[in-house]
Amino acid sequence: MDPEGSRIQDDPHIKVMMAGSTLRKVKSRSWKKQRHFRLLEDGMTIWYKSRWAGMGHSTFSVTEMEAVREGHQSEVLLSTAEEFPADLCFTLVFHGRQGNLDLVAETPEEAKAWIQGVRKLIHKAKNMDEKERLDQWVWDWFKKADKNKDGKMTFKEVRKLLKMMNVEMSEDHAFHLFTMADKSDSGSLEIEQFVYFYKMLTQRDEVWKVFQDYSGDGEKLMLEELENFLSMEQQEGEKSSHAQELINRYEPSESAKKQGAMSLDGFQIYLCSQEGSIFKPELRELHQDMSQPLSHYFISSSHNTYLLEDQLRGQSSLEAYIQALKRGCRCVEVDCWDGSDGEPVVYHGHTLTSKILFRDVISTLKEYAFKASDFPVILSLENHCCVEQQTVMAKHIRVICGDMLLTTLLNGQVPQQLPSPQELKGKILLKAKKISGTEGSLDGTLTDDISDEEEMTNHEAESLSAEEPPAGTLNHDGKKSKAKLSKELSDLVVYCKSVHFHGFEYARSYGKCSEMSSFSESKAKRLAKDTGTDFVQYHTRQLSRIYPAGRRTESSNYNPQDMWSVGCQIVALNFQTAGLEMDLNDGLFAQNAGCGYVLKPTFMRDGNTQFSPEKPEERPGYTPMRLSIQVISGQQLPKVNQKEGSIVDPLVRVEIYGVPQDQAKEETSHINNNGFNPVWNETLNFVIHTPELALVRFEVEDYDKTSRNDFMGQFTLPFTSIQAGYRHIHLLSKDGTAIPPSSLFVNISISELTRRSQI
Repeated sequence: MDPEGSRIQDDPHIKVMMAGSTLRKVKSRSWKKQRHFRLLEDGMTIWYKSRWAGMGHSTFSVTEMEAVREGHQSEVLLSTAEEFPADLCFTLVFHGRQGNLDLVAETPEEAKAWIQGVRKLIHKAKNMDEKERLDQWVWDWFKKADKNKDGKMTFKEVRKLLKMMNVEMSEDHAFHLFTMADKSDSGSLEIEQFVYFYKMLTQRDEVWKVFQDYSGDGEKLMLEELENFLSMEQQEGEKSSHAQELINRYEPSESAKKQGAMSLDGFQIYLCSQEGSIFKPELRELHQDMSQPLSHYFISSSHNTYLLEDQLRGQSSLEAYIQALKRGCRCVEVDCWDGSDGEPVVYHGHTLTSKILFRDVISTLKEYAFKASDFPVILSLENHCCVEQQTVMAKHIRVICGDMLLTTLLNGQVPQQLPSPQELKGKILLKAKKISGTEGSLDGTLTDDISDEEEMTNHEAESLSAEEPPAGTLNHDGKKSKAKLSKELSDLVVYCKSVHFHGFEYARSYGKCSEMSSFSESKAKRLAKDTGTDFVQYHTRQLSRIYPAGRRTESSNYNPQDMWSVGCQIVALNFQTAGLEMDLNDGLFAQNAGCGYVLKPTFMRDGNTQFSPEKPEERPGYTPMRLSIQVISGQQLPKVNQKEGSIVDPLVRVEIYGVPQDQAKEETSHINNNGFNPVWNETLNFVIHTPELALVRFEVEDYDKTSRNDFMGQFTLPFTSIQAGYRHIHLLSKDGTAIPPSSLFVNISISELTRRSQI
């Protein structure tokens, strides 16, 4: 069995890749080294090593790659453009936060073969169905275990393979399976026999039991039996055509299809598919009303977008903008400072972070703004520049963005409410200070500061007094200096005018919907706790932006859920930092086609709302829900420690994030020495008071009694997106990328919490 068949192998570009090429790997202007690259026989793995004998080699899978860029399309290759012509250069772009690979071929023909070949392989990998993916997985294991590359596997190789696969099994049982698969009694398994061995190994008793409950003859599910399962267990109601669709889509056996039936194989493939996953497939599509005011949406937002690492000495990079925008981010931040040659630069001021040109950031924004989503991008400007360089900034924004830049009110009308994402499709909006009659004079002098993130209470200023004072706010005498604003830049601000926050009473009486304020996480948290209802009401008309505390120099994040619970729209996170907070962000914005806008619940869009996250039971229509999760089993969980022989002890923790009353965690016991097919069969129960705001996070950890448990995988989704019934949860890495076929098998029940069940 060779899952990719012969067709792709015959492609001339693929042939060049399989024959191998010497390519130059470029990391900087001074680091350029030759490496030998080739595509392995599986058609899915790229192998490379130094030309010097004895040096180790590296591999990566086609499935790890997202795209290939041609020519000088990375900062590194642009910096070496004079040395290497564009037709020799290409960049391999990986999923998640993994760095790019910049390569230079020896001839244009060779570069073209690799560019076209890799694109074909990426396309093929993306379009594999469930069965092909499984075949590929089996093939990968066979290759890993066949150490002497003779196309056969001895029992010794099988024993090593089981360790690699995270399986702890008695030697007797392993040998029993081996001899059953070795039908020719040759003492080794060829690929077809290995497939049989793998099938016995991965036989899912827990799936078989569910299948048996509904199958009359224990062999297949007839159409009516499958309909019963969908109605009773999957809570689908009366959808008679759906059972037939599932048979057509997932049943591998033609004879079963002809009988209008589903075999155990088909049943398992369905349960492992997207339709059998925990996330309602229809909610992954664009399904929300996009014609409401901007203030009615949560907006995926990034803080200090230009940074790839920490806030003190990390690298500033255009790639950071590309990565954030590709993840669906709709509000990016640009910190602008005077450049030495009259060209404004972007970096984290008063630190050792590297600098990039403002105009290059705007060019990158123009190119990538609407690749992941058509809905508007807000450019949040942290402006520390002199008036002259601000005018240069205004010119760059206007010239580079062209028609994409929104420069005038829609219909020329002064609005009572903000325009909608639908009306602003394909537009870039500038968020910055603006000169107006009350706060500026004709020469552009402002009474308040240009920079937004330095807004803080005296208490916050005192607590941060050990830090560097913000630029542009103190002069040499320690007194506040007046900042000046360029009229050209001010004129580009239309719907996102940055203003000081003067309190909720002032906002109710005088606040305009086009004015917005920025709050540090600590100030926002305090307002949320002390005046939650006022904050929710404020956010029905006006936008706010929340940013991480200055002390988070290592680019850590705060919990965004606290801010979403009071309706804050632009909750800016350090996108470069993987972890719980970004999992929550990715989970919330996974719905609605990942477009970066999620409509807030009805009770957060009504200007007279009395909702308080501290007292969810007081809102009209309050309906708490009971969530019951039976954690049944895990499948092929990732290894934490790559050392040969190490096997994990997995446990599952389920965490609820929402209003304060909903915050909860429950976990299963751990299973010793089995990451391959652990079975828990434990039920975790939760009560959720504000289901519309709750996120549910599943995390798998490797239990360690002497130290902190190791993270293995996670999946986060909105409570409202959960499908009830028997479901698979396809786990993601710490970086948020898929790690197939690692999954959890669960049975989920959701019901309204009645008075009787509360007693």
